[in-house]
Amino acid sequence: MNGEHRMSVSTWGLLLLLGLIWGGSFFFARIAVHHVPPFTLVLLRLSLAAVALHIYLAGRLDIYQSLRRRWPQFLLLGLINNAIPHTLIFCGQTQMGAGLASILNATTPIWTVLIGNQLTSDERLTSAKLAGCLMGLLGTVVLLGPSVTDSASVPFWALSLPILAAVSYGFAAIYAKRFKGIAPPVVAAGQLTGSSLIMLPLALMIDQPWTLSIPPVSAIAAILGLAFLSTAFAYILYFRIIERAGATNTSLVTLLVPPSALLLGFLFLGERMGRSEITGMLLVAAGLLVLDGRLFMWMKSSVGTRET
Repeated sequence: MNGEHRMSVSTWGLLLLLGLIWGGSFFFARIAVHHVPPFTLVLLRLSLAAVALHIYLAGRLDIYQSLRRRWPQFLLLGLINNAIPHTLIFCGQTQMGAGLASILNATTPIWTVLIGNQLTSDERLTSAKLAGCLMGLLGTVVLLGPSVTDSASVPFWALSLPILAAVSYGFAAIYAKRFKGIAPPVVAAGQLTGSSLIMLPLALMIDQPWTLSIPPVSAIAAILGLAFLSTAFAYILYFRIIERAGATNTSLVTLLVPPSALLLGFLFLGERMGRSEITGMLLVAAGLLVLDGRLFMWMKSSVGTRET
């Protein structure tokens, strides 16, 4: 890893903060989804975050020109990176806790590698990537296993939704390469604008939100936390870390989200993890570490240093 992408203490602090914030998105969703149906909840999260990012950009970075030129691409990116995965995750969280949903969704890098191997020429599988994918998939099987045998409290269909969301994120990661050269905050605002337009008619037709009762203060606070903290602010923080440490270092946040979601669920929602969930989480984490590869590079470098 070259010097310009070496992580400083302050950058590590920002990365830990981002992991906590994105773990908090599962925590917020678990609270809000009991009072607001998933399609409406997704619409509120995306539209409020889009407005916040437009205010933050204030017309800078040629955002309006980019929206006019590339609105079909922003719509597609918003569909597969926001609308579909958020809806699937929120529907799944009607049946499961924040921690389990975050673990299942943490398989995103695994699906990204597998999809990239099929759809691109520069994302080929290596032996290390294959080993990481197999470990992560094994962890997924362990997590799904009890539901297949009807020995789990969460039904199989609900458990499968965060995994399908992870697959959608994988396709989005590959498609997002088309936006190279556009300022990352503009891409974020563009996709959130596009996904808000997609979710608006769906929420109106399916949930008929005007018929819903006003949610309690806790749910309103959770919605605001989802939109402004876990989406708008998280994107700004995410892009700042990329500028400081590069995309590869920033991807380490994937390892930090499940522990923060588990901790928040344990402290405030009374959630507990069984043996299969813990085993599955460890296998997924191990697979992500193998995919990342730097742990083994550090170990090899450390051994080489001792030998010299």
